[in-house]
Amino acid sequence: MNDGEGGTGQAGRPQRADARRNKESLLDAAAAIFVESGVEAPVRDIAAKAGVGTATIYRHFPTRADLIIAVYRHQVEACAEAGPALLAAGPTPYAALGRWIDLFTDFLVTKHGLAAVLQSDEAGFEGLHRYFLDRLMPVCTRLIEAAVASGEIRSGITAYELMRGVGNLCIGAEHDSRYDARRLVALLVAGLREPQ
Repeated sequence: MNDGEGGTGQAGRPQRADARRNKESLLDAAAAIFVESGVEAPVRDIAAKAGVGTATIYRHFPTRADLIIAVYRHQVEACAEAGPALLAAGPTPYAALGRWIDLFTDFLVTKHGLAAVLQSDEAGFEGLHRYFLDRLMPVCTRLIEAAVASGEIRSGITAYELMRGVGNLCIGAEHDSRYDARRLVALLVAGLREPQ
C-alpha cells in the first residue's frame, strides 16, 4: 500500500499536488473522526468530513488497517516537519521546543487509540513504532540541543527520555476528562529550564 508520503501514484508516477492535498485532507479528516469517535468510526463519517465519497476512501485505503496506518504515518510526518519550522520561526529555541512538545502531546493522546488497534499485528506495530522513533527522535534531539546551546535548558536530557516522559503523562488522557495531560507536560517542560 502506498501511504502517499513518498508522493508516488499507483504506477510509480509522482502524485499531482492536488491529489496529494486531497489525500492529506482525507487523512486529516480521518484523524479528527478517530479522535471524536474512535478508530472503529464508520467510513461514511470520515468521507462526509473529508467531503468525498466512501469509494474514494476505499480506493486509497482498501482496509481499515490501511487507513489507520496511513493516518498514523501522516501524523508522525506532520510532527516531524513541525520541529524545524518551529525552530526557524520561534522567538527562542525553548519556545520552539515547548510548542513542539504541545504538538507531540496532542499526537500522543490520539495515537493511543490507534496503537491499541495496531498492536494486534505485532510485527506491523513494531515497524510503525520504529518509524515513529526514527522520524521524531532526531527532531526532538535537534530542539533540545538548540535550547541547551542557547542556555535556556539544562543539559543532560535525551530526546528518548523526554519523549518517553511525555508519553507516560499522556497514557489514559483520552478517556478521562478530569485529567489534563497537556498541563502536566507543560510542568515537565518548565522543569527543563536552566536555573537563573
